[in-house]
Amino acid sequence: MRFIHKNLARGRWFRFSLFEQMANIGSEVERAISWRKKGDLKYNQEAFKRALDLIDLTLRSPYLRRRLKEIARLREVLCDYFVFDNLYKTTDEALKKYFSAFTMASRKNK
Repeated sequence: MRFIHKNLARGRWFRFSLFEQMANIGSEVERAISWRKKGDLKYNQEAFKRALDLIDLTLRSPYLRRRLKEIARLREVLCDYFVFDNLYKTTDEALKKYFSAFTMASRKNK
C-alpha cells in the first residue's frame, strides 16, 4: 500500500500514542471541514485523503488490537460523511467534539 505520509509510514507513526495519532487525524478532518465550508472541494478532498491515510496507518498499528473496531468504524463514518450520503447523520460539530478529546488528552500526556 502506498501512503501519503511516507515518513510516518516508515515507522514513526507507531511511536506516537493513540491520543497523538487520533489528534493528528482530527487535525486533517478539521482541515477537510474548513475547506468544505469555504467551498474548496479540491483542498477538502486532499485533507480527507490525508486523514484516511493516517487512519490506515493506525489500523496497521501492532499494539492497537483492542481498538481496531473503533478506528475502522471511524473510517466508515468519515467516508459516509465526506463522500457518500451521510447516513449516520454526522455533523461538523460532532466530529470536532470527538477529536477534541484526543487533542486534549495528547497535550495532557506530554
